Amino acid sequence: MTFLEGQLTTIALCWRIERRDGVTIGLTDHDRDLTVDGLVHRAAPGMVPSAIQRSDGLEADTMDVAGALTSTAIDERDLLAGRWDGARVMVFAVDWTGAAGRVDLGEGVIGAVETKDGGFSAELRGVSGALDRPVAEVTSPECRAELGDKRCRVALAARRRFVRVGSVVERAVTVDAVEPLANAYGGGLLRWIGGANSGLESAIASSVGATVMLRAEPMLAVAAGDLIELIEGCDKSLATCAARFGNVANFRGEPHLPGIDLLTRYPGA
Repeated sequence: MTFLEGQLTTIALCWRIERRDGVTIGLTDHDRDLTVDGLVHRAAPGMVPSAIQRSDGLEADTMDVAGALTSTAIDERDLLAGRWDGARVMVFAVDWTGAAGRVDLGEGVIGAVETKDGGFSAELRGVSGALDRPVAEVTSPECRAELGDKRCRVALAARRRFVRVGSVVERAVTVDAVEPLANAYGGGLLRWIGGANSGLESAIASSVGATVMLRAEPMLAVAAGDLIELIEGCDKSLATCAARFGNVANFRGEPHLPGIDLLTRYPGA
């Protein structure tokens, strides 16, 4: 007999949240902290899951978790900065008296997050949500691979550098080292290692000399001397793939395939 079958149920809901940067926290709706599988689940008043919809078909499982921004582990600044985007969440029930056993209720990754009136709601996307993705890729003249991934195969070891921030003016970040070639970091990535933005990433639009232009302003304040990592980018064109990377064999685009404008052409146009 499990704790769900007793005459008096002592059920507590728990959330185990694992961020992409390795930070793991536990929360519970019980009125005191609980230790489950070696992790302390802190009492989080206001944490309430929506009705959990599960099916044996191919429909995506959905669930929302709402709560007040009262936990020191989750605050509005980190939510808006994106620290919790893509975090893995496991929701389960246990007996708060300490009886053995647990009931898994749902698992997924955090999708859309909304904050309002001192609270937040997060959408959990189940594993079956992956079935909503396109089965085949759409053709494109540009490369669909990401620089350095398993399809591109360009080695990034020599194309990433640790530098320190000199100054920041809106989206322009000046560093203490000059780029190795013109617009080397355009289309690349900036990873914040130190400072208030530590653990976050920013997309780079372009780079000139010792300045990189981000696609959006940093979410949090940046101080001179903050350590960052700059990763080179690619404009995904066949010409760049050939001249700069010598990687045409792994180019994942169709630059010579006629587009739909071919249908609108007529003799003499």
